[in-house]
Amino acid sequence: MDNLAIIPARGGSKRIPRKNIKDFFGKPIIAYSIEAALKSELFDQVMVSTDDIEIAEVAIKYGAKVPFYRSQENSNDFATTLDVIDEVVKEYALRNKSFINICCIYPTAPLIQVKDIANGYEILSKNREIDVVYPITTFSYPILRSLILDEHGNVKMRWPEFEKTRSQDLQVAYHDCGQWYWYSSESLTKRNFSSIKPVILDGFHVQDIDNEEDWNLAEIKYKINNHLV
Repeated sequence: MDNLAIIPARGGSKRIPRKNIKDFFGKPIIAYSIEAALKSELFDQVMVSTDDIEIAEVAIKYGAKVPFYRSQENSNDFATTLDVIDEVVKEYALRNKSFINICCIYPTAPLIQVKDIANGYEILSKNREIDVVYPITTFSYPILRSLILDEHGNVKMRWPEFEKTRSQDLQVAYHDCGQWYWYSSESLTKRNFSSIKPVILDGFHVQDIDNEEDWNLAEIKYKINNHLV
């Protein structure tokens, strides 16, 4: 298959300290991403890119590889996911190893499902003209009916032309689920992502985790999905 799973997990989380290895229903939250990648049986290697010794130890405990540590340059707040992926690919190249497809899986995705990762791979592998596949979901409220505050603190419609449009008549809008991204090696080399295909998920299997409120919502959804309530 020549597929590589990269789980980027630096140690410098600020809004939720040590977020990537914080306990989530009995195990570090990063374990869910590692285990999903391993259970998919799609990857020659599941690796964690980190600058943190403790995260590396946790990753290895749950079955991932940490063949090298992330550079300081790509461990700050300004390094992008693509910067991290590029560094990993280059490090493997120095070891005479390359991959046909790369899947970046975020470390704080406890609602992740193996079947969704597999669906993404199937879409990518069937058509080499596709550059990227990742999961999306609908906004819970019609984004075209969103509100903003003007300079005086007054509420305004962001798009006033849709003020009287029925919600069911508005175009459906989606957002990135922030779970995983399948790339072909060619698309990563070109950095020209012109053909992007989705895997559409329901809201109960999606939760971006940036703060404590997000964390609590992820716990609620996990309980519902796993019949713990």
